Amino acid sequence: MPGFRTRFQGYAVRFSPFEEGKLAVATSQNFGIIGNGCQHVLQMGPNGISEWRSFDTADGLYDCAWSEENENILVSASGDGSIKVWDLAAPPEANPLRSFEEHTHEVYSLHWNQVRRDCFLSGSWDDTIKLWNLTAPGSLRTFAEHTYCVYAAQWNPAAADVFLSASGDCTVKVWDLRQARPTLSLAAHRYEVLSADWCKYNDCIIATGSVDKSIKVWDVRMPERELATLLGHTYAVRRVLFSPHSETLVASCSYDMTVRLWDYAAPEDALVRLWDHHSEFAVGLDWSPLVEGLLASCGWDEMTYCWHMNADPRAT
Repeated sequence: MPGFRTRFQGYAVRFSPFEEGKLAVATSQNFGIIGNGCQHVLQMGPNGISEWRSFDTADGLYDCAWSEENENILVSASGDGSIKVWDLAAPPEANPLRSFEEHTHEVYSLHWNQVRRDCFLSGSWDDTIKLWNLTAPGSLRTFAEHTYCVYAAQWNPAAADVFLSASGDCTVKVWDLRQARPTLSLAAHRYEVLSADWCKYNDCIIATGSVDKSIKVWDVRMPERELATLLGHTYAVRRVLFSPHSETLVASCSYDMTVRLWDYAAPEDALVRLWDHHSEFAVGLDWSPLVEGLLASCGWDEMTYCWHMNADPRAT
């Protein structure tokens, strides 16, 4: 059977930036409402996907992120407000390596700095974003300009000090660590913004995904009007991600149970492909940074899939 079934519902899937066949999957019991969690590390091989490591947690996990400077370090976002740090090279009894416990509500987003590589961001339902370094005893800084849950925080792919955040207050904010306040507050959608990402080829272009079922593409230098609006999802867009290998390709997943591929620059129909391999909400999605065209998704059906964008996930 293609794909890998986890014990709990999948919330996030992330490709390792160091090893082509390694995946991290964050899961939560009882659809993330109450119960335990598990951080899985999966390995792709000739016979499919198998489990390589797993770490049980007392609360559900909503996101995870690989370190950009150490192939064995992984961080998980927990429903109890903590951030767990795992060392895949350490024995089970040594994990978690650390537990940061400053957020007062669920941590929903994690993203590692791909330029500086020594720090990462967390976004929380306590309306804040925090900046972390594993060598520091606590957070380095807290950003508290949002008025509702922070669902995503993403570093700019080219500028070490710049990141964006997406919130339930319907805005996307752009931040610069050298500034005290956001450099831009974009009223991106009329409803909650659940996801946002930077274009990897033009660090002024972002995509946003919302409860309003739409994806919008923006140039932060001209925020008055979106460059494109991508319509087709029938429920909230949970994640939106630019391809690391193509300037105009965007992948998305949704509570409508589908994963979709778009070319936002297409002159007519932007939808390139639609996959309906999940039988429940599709909430986790990632592009491989090492293998062009390789995607992974996970969902509330407890299934994690990995496939090439030109293939059927259920046939690979």
